[in-house]
Amino acid sequence: MTTDPITTTLRSFVDEQEIAGAATLVWRDGAVIQHGAIGWRDVEAKRPVERDTLFRIASMTKPITSVVALMLLEEGHFALDDPITRWVPELANLQVLRAPDGPLDDTVPAARPPTFEDLLTHRAGFTYGDFHTGPIAQAYADALGGDIDTALTPEAWIKQLAMLPLIDQPGHAFHYGRSTDLLGLIMARIEDASLSQVMQRKIFDPLEMKDTHFTVPRQKRHRRAAACGFDDAGRLVTLPVVPGGAAFAERPDGMTYESGGQGLWSTLDDYLAFARLFVGRGSVNGVRLLKPETLELLTANRLTDAQRATSQMLGMPLFAAGHGFGMGVAVVTEPDQATSTPCGGGMGAVGWPSAYGGWWRADPSNNTVLIFLTHHMPRLDQLANGIGFGVYAAIEAFQEIARDL
Repeated sequence: MTTDPITTTLRSFVDEQEIAGAATLVWRDGAVIQHGAIGWRDVEAKRPVERDTLFRIASMTKPITSVVALMLLEEGHFALDDPITRWVPELANLQVLRAPDGPLDDTVPAARPPTFEDLLTHRAGFTYGDFHTGPIAQAYADALGGDIDTALTPEAWIKQLAMLPLIDQPGHAFHYGRSTDLLGLIMARIEDASLSQVMQRKIFDPLEMKDTHFTVPRQKRHRRAAACGFDDAGRLVTLPVVPGGAAFAERPDGMTYESGGQGLWSTLDDYLAFARLFVGRGSVNGVRLLKPETLELLTANRLTDAQRATSQMLGMPLFAAGHGFGMGVAVVTEPDQATSTPCGGGMGAVGWPSAYGGWWRADPSNNTVLIFLTHHMPRLDQLANGIGFGVYAAIEAFQEIARDL
């Protein structure tokens, strides 16, 4: 039985029903120095987490989509300050809400089209409907379907998005949302292929990421983690579907929409191959995906001081101190103030967590990669009642112990 200090500590979180289970990995200076699997990938069927368990990595998809975009930037398909309407003319006449939770028809025209940098930095004015209480919340759900799965085709999704008002002027402020989904569909349009095909060709094949998919192949489905959340009494249970209708119970074979913002499944070792780009100056094991200067663009804080001060998610400050935001990743700017969420670490460390409990960090200051994968899916109303916060304590404990390995 594995008895490393990380696994030992995380076992207590499983025993106390704070999390169902987790897979962890610490890589340093070219070698995996810790990997562990604790608890259950299906809490009711008592199927254990294993090193090759497949998890929904949700927003850990976003950095992968961002790297694809920067690869196409290097190839000359666009410039960061280019308006996206060159590739999505459907968005040429965007409107902006006067108030984020105001009436949908109380708008003004967008002062300018969003740029590629706006999409990469979440300053385009798009959002997630669940973050709002006004009419825009239902409008997003009605127009676009689930955050991960929708019956819309990519073309129909873009047309529907064009009909929704922005919640802010492009470039004005950080608003986390559907920007990366749109970015992924633009990359697919540029390449004249599906987003999964683009990722396969540009990232997954070169880095030998054999277990990262939008749709898990049938022969691998026995390795998937089930959706895990809480019942109304706060007990851990296996859920029939992910909360909020974000994804279908089983993705249909014919579904063409692929969410570059949150749609991928992956494993510890696959995500390690990707994360090592950030400590390898754009290359892994001699395979170069990005030039060092392009990686520096991606991992430098792009937000102004005012934008950092006002950035929030669900009412919580994101980048007021400790972190900034690059192009799809949080970046540590003040290590002494950087908490474990969104990534923590030394100067220049990067990462971006998942709504389903996944977390990672690549830290070039000490040449380490940390990865924590789980399925932890409380509803927003449960979080508001204090249910489901144990995963954050588990991630903090993982980070602290890994520092001393």
